[in-house]
Amino acid sequence: MNTIDASRINQYAEPQLFATPAVWFEALYQDILTAEKLIYIEIYRLNNDEVGRKIVDVLSKKCKQGLDVKILVDSWGTKEDDSFFEPITLYNGEVRFFDKLKMSLDYFSKNHQRNHRKIVVIDNRILHFGSANITFYSSNWRESILRIEDPIALTFKKILLDNWKIASLEFYKKRKYIKTIKVAGYTVVRDIPSIYSQKIKKHLENEIHKARKSVEIITPYFLPGYKLRRLLILAANRGIQVSIYVPIHSDVRLVDYLRDKYLGFLHVKNIQINFYQPTNLHAKIMIVDSELFTIGSSNFDYRSFRYMHEIALSGNNPKIASLINKYIIDLKEDCRDFDYQKWKNRSKISKLIGWLLIPFRHLL
Repeated sequence: MNTIDASRINQYAEPQLFATPAVWFEALYQDILTAEKLIYIEIYRLNNDEVGRKIVDVLSKKCKQGLDVKILVDSWGTKEDDSFFEPITLYNGEVRFFDKLKMSLDYFSKNHQRNHRKIVVIDNRILHFGSANITFYSSNWRESILRIEDPIALTFKKILLDNWKIASLEFYKKRKYIKTIKVAGYTVVRDIPSIYSQKIKKHLENEIHKARKSVEIITPYFLPGYKLRRLLILAANRGIQVSIYVPIHSDVRLVDYLRDKYLGFLHVKNIQINFYQPTNLHAKIMIVDSELFTIGSSNFDYRSFRYMHEIALSGNNPKIASLINKYIIDLKEDCRDFDYQKWKNRSKISKLIGWLLIPFRHLL
């Protein structure tokens, strides 16, 4: 693995946490534009729209300059065909589609296992990492994307190259790809589709169990299983402030019906539910005691924990923790409290849909 001169570490820019994709897109574009060696991108969705075309165009220019460019997109999330990426591949850039859709008797279950990660590594020193895809339609959503200049970018480069190798493989040594990595004060937690391992879920459970003052969770899809619900309730019973931030309406309405089924029960157990109102809240963050953060690509739901290739960065870096605490302060201004009476009086059809979706909760 390549190394970075330790004398340069203090010259790195301060970490940034982007909440607005439109602002992040511009920062990403500028970093790509000034890249000198390599640009590696692993993303769930890269659309053929004004945002995606702008990124593909600048990547094509960097390929012409001789930079090492690799793009790994998920074949379910990214519906574009090879022609969309020809400006890159024409000049020796490489593009791979993760796990192309396969026709089989178990078509749905096989093709449900997607690569949901969002990683960008530039020149072995800049890392963009978090919740956002490269799409125009999500430009005004509220996301969570870290930009870090740090040697940990090299760790993510290695992880990305590992995923690059297995992009089209059905069988591989899976233990290697779920090994938790501890580096430079951070913990990198990886998941692959599995009913049993669910590394990120177990990591979140451990952090909630250790909480002493507060647990704050930001997620677009809040469908915790029994153990996670129990841990949150036990934390609240210990006097710990437990706060959940979700969109009042996510982009997957069926998830909202199922989620809403549980919210009243959690509310009466002293768990604070906050509804984000302006647009879709698509961020994925948990912070414990205002210090120990976990941020990444994984939603707080069955589907991410069981079926997705996900990744999370955890640590107590005070600069990043401060950014997240400020992020939550700003987030609260656009939230309204959960209304228990309104929840009890929601329509019968909403309640019925929630009940009918229970057998399908692992797929949502």
